[in-house]
Amino acid sequence: MHLGDTFIDDTFAEAFGMRYVRFVVTAHDDYWLEAALREVTGYSASVIACDAETGLDRRLSPEETPDGRLGVEVLAFGFSADALAKAIPNRIGQCVMTCPTTAVYDGQPDAEDRIPLGKHIRYFGDGYQKSRLLAGRRYWRIPVMDGEFLVEESLGVRKGVAGGNILIQAATQEHALAAARRGVAAAGEIPGAITPFPGGVARSGSKVGSRYKKLKASTADAFCPTLRGRVETKLQPGVNCVLEIVIDGVDEATVAAAMIAAMRAAAGEGILALSAGNYGGKLGRFHFPLRKLLESP
Repeated sequence: MHLGDTFIDDTFAEAFGMRYVRFVVTAHDDYWLEAALREVTGYSASVIACDAETGLDRRLSPEETPDGRLGVEVLAFGFSADALAKAIPNRIGQCVMTCPTTAVYDGQPDAEDRIPLGKHIRYFGDGYQKSRLLAGRRYWRIPVMDGEFLVEESLGVRKGVAGGNILIQAATQEHALAAARRGVAAAGEIPGAITPFPGGVARSGSKVGSRYKKLKASTADAFCPTLRGRVETKLQPGVNCVLEIVIDGVDEATVAAAMIAAMRAAAGEGILALSAGNYGGKLGRFHFPLRKLLESP
């Protein structure tokens, strides 16, 4: 199967069930909003080593936010609600409360499962914090040096899917970089999907395990061009650069839609093949066959 001149490998991406939260950050203007967004989504490419996988879902106009200011919706994925309950208050306390003018709200207040947020962060107020209940939602006002940090008491948690992916096999690094940017931009247009790696892209794709016993994961040697001839390669002839787009989403359909969008955008000149990473179907319960996705209406 081909998408234009790009060969579509007969394989599938293997993804995992995870939990996610959605929170809204608002600020006085774009400058401080971007500063908070950069900080709170930092060091969150993969739960292999990071405490969560995070990313911008969408930007909000003042008409869409609870306080009438500019805002962003952020998605954060973790292995469990307990893991998120540790990671997210730490991230927001260190990366958002510290940023001038910000406030944080729950992005899915109707979710039944909850994790604490302001309930923990409030103690920074050293007894001067105040709470207020509005329309059944509790908020905490924590005194800080530029006024008050307003934060919702808890965040809703839902089931999501993480680890959808495509592997871009390119003739040159320049072709791979351009295709990756096209693919990430297209995936980002799908509501509820994020690409958590730097710029949405991972150059260090991984496999499970290593010859070094302490490592959970190691380089995906089958897709490393410099190892061609030394390992059982999965590269198409002429490929000299591979980049991976990893996609997390609020459900299986969202990840599938984002993968389709990314593949259609990434295919093109110099892209010899599109493939995907999997573990033989033994680890992740969600499988996304590339060709079947592209054949869907």
